Amino acid sequence: MPFDSPVLVGARCPACQRRALPFDLSLAAFRYEAAVVALVTGAKFDGRLNLARLLGQCLADRVREMDPPRPDALVPVPLHAARLRTRGYNQALEIARVVGRELALPVDRSCCVRVLETPPQAGLDERARTRNVRGAFLAQGPLPWRHVAILDDVVTTGSTVAELSRVLRRAGAVRIQVWAVARTP
Repeated sequence: MPFDSPVLVGARCPACQRRALPFDLSLAAFRYEAAVVALVTGAKFDGRLNLARLLGQCLADRVREMDPPRPDALVPVPLHAARLRTRGYNQALEIARVVGRELALPVDRSCCVRVLETPPQAGLDERARTRNVRGAFLAQGPLPWRHVAILDDVVTTGSTVAELSRVLRRAGAVRIQVWAVARTP
């Protein structure tokens, strides 16, 4: 969960202290509220790629500010092929391209695919979100990277990034960070 003030890299919120997580660190540039909602929604659903570029720049700035250990590569949360055809782009990939360029990190868009066409997570509670993404991702073979950062637009319950983290660990990732534009409060 978001902290109310800046914290040291590696600090864990009370919810994360109570359970084991499949990733090592999570950071977000913003809370998912106020104007950030409109920016993310525009980037995600309205084809406003200029907003994805802005959000990517903001996330890169936040990463520089927090200065976590740098990963070997960024892994944007993949979209299922059907959703990609409908939307025309993957907003996580568009944001990752900016972050990768700003931080001189490669973006690995093909190490993992979304194999299940799941319903949107919006409107589902935490348990339903976890069930919804179970088995949704598949690694395309052993990872060439030992340390990766999963990149997503918004983390709500963490179900999606947790499931993707488990898949990446089985494929050889030793250290996994989650970088998101926003985290729901």
